[in-house]
Amino acid sequence: MKIRKINEGFTCEKCKKKVGSHKGGSCRNHCPFCLFSLHIDLNAPGDRLNECEGLMAPIGIEINKKKGVRLEHLCQKCGAKAFNRSAPDDNWDLICQLSRIPRD
Repeated sequence: MKIRKINEGFTCEKCKKKVGSHKGGSCRNHCPFCLFSLHIDLNAPGDRLNECEGLMAPIGIEINKKKGVRLEHLCQKCGAKAFNRSAPDDNWDLICQLSRIPRD
């Protein structure tokens, strides 16, 4: 079964700002303003098949040699954790703040 990736704009559930689709063609998975996400992907980025739909808070970052800076998110509804690649239009001041949060 081929997964249909959806790259679309949205209104952020956390900060209520309008967010456009990802310009690089990838699937936008978090708000570039507040860095919050929704727990909506299940099997692959952009599949939008997860029924949880909880708000995911940015809780840290990881620097990966191949994937660059990745944001760590924690679902406020089910407790799942996930990593998402940062985007060029992300709020880098917030990303720098996340880099100073101690990890467990």
